[in-house]
Amino acid sequence: MIEIIPAIDIIDGKCVRLSQGDYGRSKTYSDSPLDVAKRFEDCGVTMLHLIDLDGAKSSFPVNQAVLEDIAAHTSLKVEFGGGIKSRDALVSVFSAGASRSICGSVACTCPDAFAGWLKEFGGDRIVLGADVRDGLVAVKGWLEKSDMKAEDLLRRFSLDGLQTVIVTDISRDGMLSGPAVELYAGLMEEFPDVRVIASGGVGSMADIEALDRAGVPAVIVGKAIYEGKIRLC
Repeated sequence: MIEIIPAIDIIDGKCVRLSQGDYGRSKTYSDSPLDVAKRFEDCGVTMLHLIDLDGAKSSFPVNQAVLEDIAAHTSLKVEFGGGIKSRDALVSVFSAGASRSICGSVACTCPDAFAGWLKEFGGDRIVLGADVRDGLVAVKGWLEKSDMKAEDLLRRFSLDGLQTVIVTDISRDGMLSGPAVELYAGLMEEFPDVRVIASGGVGSMADIEALDRAGVPAVIVGKAIYEGKIRLC
């Protein structure tokens, strides 16, 4: 059965959602990410996807206090991403309570460093974030496009102990228009030893069921929960 991982995206300490990765099209859902996290916990959720959107545009995490608050006041395991572009930032995020760290930009810009982190901290704690727009991986908070495809990154880092990748179709993110099932199925077929987590576009339980039928092990859901399209409990 596919795992549903609810998402909290943070700007200025608030819980928001973007549409297609556009910072100019954000909607605030709560001033208290901790309250949102506690509601997820009350529904039996065990893993939380927490993204520091301010940090994603910067060279370091900006909203780490939110991570510390959630880690200290809930039992949730938190996978945290956004602005982790140095080993110091990575260690700081783990010290703040993250169970897993999501790294995207650094995997494209400093692949040797990312490979080193995989070997040092383990593939169970370091997650590759591959955010795709027009077939290419975007970096720096989705503001810039690299010249690499998700397949290129998986091929590179599967040799270094990569266990999990979160693949986001930016064009679908926040649009509730349905996930890119074929994209995930293709990646799972090519890289059977890597756990491929789907992200972007989920707007209904039917979407989640389609991913489940395709064999996707987990899916990140944000806006569909906040808009009442999907209920966790």
